[in-house]
Amino acid sequence: MAVKIRLARKGRKKKAFFHIVVADSRSPRDGRYIEKIGFYNPITNPATIEIDFDKALGWLQNGAIPTETCRAILSYKGVLLKKHLLGGVKKGAFDEAEATRRFEEWMKQNEAKIEAKKSGLEKSKDEELVKRLASEKRINEARAAKLEKKQAELADKEKQATTADETEEGTTQTEEPVTVKDEATVAEEQVPAEEQEPVQVKDEATVAEEQVPAEEQEPVQVKDEATVAEEQVPAEEQEPVQVKDEATVTEESVPAKEPETAKENKETPAEGEDESKPETEEDKPAE
Repeated sequence: MAVKIRLARKGRKKKAFFHIVVADSRSPRDGRYIEKIGFYNPITNPATIEIDFDKALGWLQNGAIPTETCRAILSYKGVLLKKHLLGGVKKGAFDEAEATRRFEEWMKQNEAKIEAKKSGLEKSKDEELVKRLASEKRINEARAAKLEKKQAELADKEKQATTADETEEGTTQTEEPVTVKDEATVAEEQVPAEEQEPVQVKDEATVAEEQVPAEEQEPVQVKDEATVAEEQVPAEEQEPVQVKDEATVTEESVPAKEPETAKENKETPAEGEDESKPETEEDKPAE
């Protein structure tokens, strides 16, 4: 039966740690084991290793075969070196005191390396913390500078707005009154010049008449169509007007009367004529 020194996985997902056990090679990884000789946690930096030195050395001397990971762990702790020195003592290469001196010297060097690594990690953490604080300080200074610049710009804008308002107030006092245009005037201005109707220019007399109140204005004589048509005909084509005196006008205005003698003659028949003259066709009654 082959005996192995190997790791048995424990812990939860992504938080694993291992037990260093001596077990039969036919047993499953996390199954039954013969003896537990240590503990290994790779999550920490440096890794945490706790091992029973004498038990591990005794199992190695009895022929237990470590796995690759367990061999690295045993070498890190000096178990393999101790086994090698004890083998030299058995062979007579050096005595036990020399083996102990060499082992202690190696352990001091190994501990110095471990301490240097720990101090280096701590120093790197401190440096990283200092760098982080410096970067945060630079960021805060940049933000403060940006905020000051923004506040200065806002102050300048407010100052410019105040000066602009003061100048506008001064100019409004000296400016001429603005003429307000009604909608009709605006609409006329928006119409193109080609489509606008010709403007009738009024003379001063017409404007003066329009400014006189309606009560004081003289009544306007309304002309009929014939008079207007005559006025529109040129003076050269018009017929000469006959000027009548007052006597002629009065005679024309009096209606013409028939002479009484003629009327009497019509009423009395002439001498020699028979009063019983037959009636004419016109005088006959209609049948």
